[in-house]
Amino acid sequence: MNTTLRIALKSILPCLLLAGLYACSHEAARPAPPPSDKPVAEKPKASESRPVARKQIKLKASHPLQYTVKRGDTLWDIASLFLKDPWYWPEIWEHNPQIHNPHRIYPGDVLTLVYVDGMPRLQLSAAASRNSSAGPLPVKKLHPGIRSTALDASIPSIPSDAIAQFLAKPRVVTKAQMDSAPYIVASDERHLILGSGGTVYVRGEIDKERVRFAVFHPGRPLKDPETDEVLGYEAKYAGDLRITRYADPATGELTFTQREVLLGDRLLPEDKSKTDSLYFPRRPDLDIHGRIVSLYDALFGVGQYQIVVINRGERDGLEVGHLLAAYNKGDTVRDRFAKKKSIEVDLPDERSGLIMIFKLFDRVSYGLVLENTRVIHRNDVVATPPL
Repeated sequence: MNTTLRIALKSILPCLLLAGLYACSHEAARPAPPPSDKPVAEKPKASESRPVARKQIKLKASHPLQYTVKRGDTLWDIASLFLKDPWYWPEIWEHNPQIHNPHRIYPGDVLTLVYVDGMPRLQLSAAASRNSSAGPLPVKKLHPGIRSTALDASIPSIPSDAIAQFLAKPRVVTKAQMDSAPYIVASDERHLILGSGGTVYVRGEIDKERVRFAVFHPGRPLKDPETDEVLGYEAKYAGDLRITRYADPATGELTFTQREVLLGDRLLPEDKSKTDSLYFPRRPDLDIHGRIVSLYDALFGVGQYQIVVINRGERDGLEVGHLLAAYNKGDTVRDRFAKKKSIEVDLPDERSGLIMIFKLFDRVSYGLVLENTRVIHRNDVVATPPL
């Protein structure tokens, strides 16, 4: 029986090998199946990852082909040189292996506009690239040593004087929070207006687990102009205070003041959240529509690098860095030339500037005016910039 099986295998094995080789050769020669029509099954190429946004990128007619970064430049300024809409900066810098982090661009770097697959890209030129390996490398004898570089050597995303505005530390609280907050009842030597180093006396329920507090002017209610609903109460930061003696009244020392401190000002816990100066403004993906409910430290209107408060916040999908276009509300005029003299016509809203959100609360947010062509007023319209 074993002999018979051995003979059968010897006769069949060559046929099996020939059949396998034939199948493999036909499988190798077989053309690849056509790609699936389903977009989910096909992994997009790097250059095709954002087709919608890429179609909207428009270069300025006067854009340079090459630009050398100078001290005092900002990422917003550089993007504005090349792009009609500067917030599309990630689209022309992404997928560029030479710029690992666009926030880290230094004076002296040379940016060159090139086209990859028909799309504009900004790249570091070979002469300025820190990692360039073109040409023979010079031989240099190395010695141990210490080299330091300032952390702020790279250019910021927006001007440093505008970043300083973030120190305003605005706060929005409820009426109950404002009413229950400890308050300054008097000062040493009966001063009515106080500054850094002054001694004050505080009444109210003070958290004895805390030593340091922020001092705020009680602000007026922030009302939604569309619904007349109170969205919160604005508290304007005035300075910092350290409690030196717990009693009734407690004694405190003003360790820092950004503006004058007044009797009746309230104490709130310190806001330890930090503002990142390295983010870059970007257009929100959501369709946002809102109104300006307040002007920070202004009465009639604001311009570039001033602050506004809008009636949209975290619950509406806003994030820090989001850009909103501002529009002056169009007037209503009477058409004196129509057949019916009583006809009233609403004029369209006119775009007045761009606002970047930098501080978020649940129902309101604070924005910095990055650029403006008209004065921006209270009750003006804000919306996601059009594509």
